[in-house]
Amino acid sequence: MKVFSKYISKHLLSFIGLISSLVVLNIAAFAFTFYSAVSKNFGSTSPQNMLKEVAAASSSNGITDEAERMLITNFLWAMYLNTEGSCNWTVNLPEEIPTEYSIQDIAIFSRGYLKDYPVFVWSDENGLLVIGYPQNSYMKITSNYYPIDTVRKIPLFFLGILVFDLLVLFLAYSRSKAKISKNTEPIISSIATLSEGKSINLSVSGELSEIADSINKASNIISRQNTARANWISGVSHDIRTPLSMIMGYADRIVNDKNASNQIKEQAAVISRQSIKIKNLVQDLNLVSKLEYEMQPLQKENTRLSKLLRSYAIDLINSGLSESYSLEVNISPDSENSMIECDTKLITRAVNNLVQNSIHSNPKGCIITLSLQITENRLLLTVQDNGIGISAEKLEELKNKPHYMESIDDRLDLRHGLGLLLVRQIIEAHHGTIDVESRLHEGYKTNIYFSSNPRP
Repeated sequence: MKVFSKYISKHLLSFIGLISSLVVLNIAAFAFTFYSAVSKNFGSTSPQNMLKEVAAASSSNGITDEAERMLITNFLWAMYLNTEGSCNWTVNLPEEIPTEYSIQDIAIFSRGYLKDYPVFVWSDENGLLVIGYPQNSYMKITSNYYPIDTVRKIPLFFLGILVFDLLVLFLAYSRSKAKISKNTEPIISSIATLSEGKSINLSVSGELSEIADSINKASNIISRQNTARANWISGVSHDIRTPLSMIMGYADRIVNDKNASNQIKEQAAVISRQSIKIKNLVQDLNLVSKLEYEMQPLQKENTRLSKLLRSYAIDLINSGLSESYSLEVNISPDSENSMIECDTKLITRAVNNLVQNSIHSNPKGCIITLSLQITENRLLLTVQDNGIGISAEKLEELKNKPHYMESIDDRLDLRHGLGLLLVRQIIEAHHGTIDVESRLHEGYKTNIYFSSNPRP
């Protein structure tokens, strides 16, 4: 994408500019650090200049007073050797320096040191002028010479420059990374939100604004599609309601008609039961759609969950629960007064879906248990049965398959798929978590976790 290429190119050029600036800065630092060494090597007291001045102010017979003072002032010494290797005169000569030399001695020290003193020579037709510098002042390599203190500084200088450059590059990298993260994290987060089918409104300025605009356009399209889908499901649910009510009404009239035969009454009763299942399925589908697209406003209030469970159990038993099923409610003492902020109708709906799943999955009957307890500072609501359960493979399919693949069977019996999806969405809308456990012939168990607040 051109926008990303432009964005990356800009940062690459900035990095190249930074490296160039560091090179210039390093050169300036080198010049500043070694200014004294450079001035010493090429200034008036440098060996080359000193040789010229002293040679001009001296001869084989002696040296001028001014040149002698210059040597002494700069802590230098000098001597003049004639062609036989003997000294004609000396200035400030150290005691350990000989005054007689052979041609071999002169050949050796003329290019290096004399008694560890770095010496520099100037020859003329009458002999050899020798100027000696203090020990450890210069390091002579063949015909070159370097101040000892300068040579000692070189490793420290390059180490310091290396550390400085690495620090600057690290700071630049950190700043660039932070800037890129600041600009791209909202985009990445928005893409993740879009992948969940939710709409977003992204505001990003700069080079990435075009990408933000594209994401916003995609979000608007998804939002319109979600709204249209939810409205379509809601409309179909509404349109089904009237003819379904008529079917249920006529079926009830046939069931209660004294003139109808028993076979017709039984068929009408089947129609009535299946109509009720269709009605429940449509209601569940409509609610799933609204929760999925966040179109279902939650009417939250502080609720004592133990009271809600007991009320639900009483209503279920009073509605004519078959004797094949036993309903138990177990509330631990520490969870008796725990409160949660919730939509009581939706939570009741979630519990009812789980209970109905247990009833429909166990036509021969089972024991259904509703329990409430505090675990790990969370409120745990459990709906459990001791029925036939499902295998581990089926449980994995149930968790991963879309609800429409496991929602109903040929008789329109509600399976765990759609019911579990609805329960999950209700719980997630209340910022809770859900965990399903089941084994074949060992029953079905759903754990729901909420953040709890003790009753004041």
